[in-house]
Amino acid sequence: MFTDDSPIFQQLAGLIADDIVAGTYAEESSVPSTYDYAVFYKMSPATAAKGVNVLVEQGVLYKKRGVGMFVSTGARELLLSRRRSEFHTQYIAPLVHEAKKLGFGSVDLKAMIELEETK
Repeated sequence: MFTDDSPIFQQLAGLIADDIVAGTYAEESSVPSTYDYAVFYKMSPATAAKGVNVLVEQGVLYKKRGVGMFVSTGARELLLSRRRSEFHTQYIAPLVHEAKKLGFGSVDLKAMIELEETK
């Protein structure tokens, strides 16, 4: 499940964020405890807490003292907005740059994308 690409706590934060984007955890719903994450993913509770706290710092999750962690209102849209921006930077800009070097225009790229969508 986890790779060597980035620290485990960041990967856990990404998994939780993925679940929020997918609708597994709705706004104002509770998420599993750091202990539950630690047991499920076989990691130290400190690592799990660090991953959850990344999302708290980003405003995606919030703590209710004595109750648990909850998804913030607007968290899904916040995550989607960030991901859309990152998508452009990580994928679209390099794609267009490489396409230009290869002599592809926007019509060519559109045709390639449409072909991929039919697969």
